[in-house]
Amino acid sequence: MLFKRKEFLQIGSLATASLMLPKFLKAFEGKTIVPPGNKVLVVLQFSGGNDGLNTVIPVQNDIYYKSRPKLGIEKDKALLLTDEAGINPALPVFKQLFDDGSLGIMNSVGYPNPDRSHFRSMDIWQSASDSNKYIYTGWLGRYLDAQCDGCGKPTQALEVDDVLSLALKGEKNKGLAVKDPKRLYNTSHEKYFKDINASHEKSEETVDYLYKTLSETLSSADYIFQESKLHPSSQMYPATETGKNLKTIASLIMSDINTKVYYLSLGSFDTHVNQENQQKRLFTELNDAVDAFVKDLKNNNRFDDVMMMTFSEFGRRVAQNASGGTDHGTANNMFFIGGRLKQKGLINPMCDLNDLNEGDLKYTVDFKNVYATVLRKWLDADDAAILGKKYDLMNFV
Repeated sequence: MLFKRKEFLQIGSLATASLMLPKFLKAFEGKTIVPPGNKVLVVLQFSGGNDGLNTVIPVQNDIYYKSRPKLGIEKDKALLLTDEAGINPALPVFKQLFDDGSLGIMNSVGYPNPDRSHFRSMDIWQSASDSNKYIYTGWLGRYLDAQCDGCGKPTQALEVDDVLSLALKGEKNKGLAVKDPKRLYNTSHEKYFKDINASHEKSEETVDYLYKTLSETLSSADYIFQESKLHPSSQMYPATETGKNLKTIASLIMSDINTKVYYLSLGSFDTHVNQENQQKRLFTELNDAVDAFVKDLKNNNRFDDVMMMTFSEFGRRVAQNASGGTDHGTANNMFFIGGRLKQKGLINPMCDLNDLNEGDLKYTVDFKNVYATVLRKWLDADDAAILGKKYDLMNFV
């Protein structure tokens, strides 16, 4: 049974997914483990442009309430962090993390000449490019390229999704996109795929490459699933998408897979209309999933080894619109969650609503300084080589 390229490409979801897999999948089969004490990064993307002003609320600011007469969150409803700042009432776990020193909040993060297109701004954040330049690799993909050039068992990066984001695509190495290890395992063990793999005879170069990729996919699917079963979590996670995704990540953090970077997303935060209910729903899902994730890490003595970092492609405009929502804006806040933060609470001042750019927040922190800090101080990587220039490092880790 010899398959030509066109027939092979019609095989289905596993073949399609396999084309996204990195060249070094065989490295998953080695027992190179990220032991306790080694640092793991979990990146959580708020897709759609989360409204940072209703996330970290300037509860004493009259401009905020005048700009949002119906949408502003009242001080007595916000969960107070300081005299000046509160957090969205749907995020009580974040308030607890703030109080116990496990949460850092960076305000007014953005970049020069911001773009209000979802796709373009997300590309800028994921590639770590300037807004007037186009880069077709991601900052974490280039980390994979740089951290172990040519070595046999490079560090892995894994995204809990069906499609790999630009952020994890390097020139030579890529992260692995896996939504559900069990589902990938079950699919890969269907007789159809095994028969195809076993029947291969040497053919044209492109078809040979596809068979090689399929073979590695079958092998890696088995390995990832077996590892994820070795340390089943006893922690109860909510049955939401984010709950399931963080449970998968927790099980892999506590397995023998050499993965230092995990990536997932939550959304959509594109709240042009009905923002209050949409943001509340998403934040409730986030809050409950993070609660279980943090408890799981603490119960397994891994909380000090893990840092979760959140970002969104842009914030929203200061003033509410006529539809009970907010339109695309610019600067935003970022959360950092972990047991080894060196700066906790409000890392920098709240956004300045007296100094706007045509109704939008001005950024005071370039996100590439944040990336440089994470790369150098958390992942112990060459930040300048990965980002293409040297950025000033910060002190939150």
